[in-house]
Amino acid sequence: MFFVTYFHFSQESSGNPTVAVLIILTVLLTGFGVFDHIAQWAGAGTIIPVTGFANTIASAAIEHRSEGYVLGVGGNMFKLAGPVIVYGVFSAFVVSIVIIIFRALGVM
Repeated sequence: MFFVTYFHFSQESSGNPTVAVLIILTVLLTGFGVFDHIAQWAGAGTIIPVTGFANTIASAAIEHRSEGYVLGVGGNMFKLAGPVIVYGVFSAFVVSIVIIIFRALGVM
């Protein structure tokens, strides 16, 4: 409702900036060490998967910061989140192939 009211977005187009704000807030709160307390109290990481994913990447980046930016942060940031990304891309590929087959058969 914030983007609809103040920035005159439509209901359909207000979802993307809302998700972006949630990701930015999660990364900032993780950096300040507050997100874990909020997530334990409210279950925010489990209700909104994007915030849990952003917290995972930000936590890994903060944890390996002392090893350097390239090998520490860049090399370890996606170790925990990498399988999630691979599974998401693979699932999207499989679903798109199924949709293409259904459309070719005239089902959809």
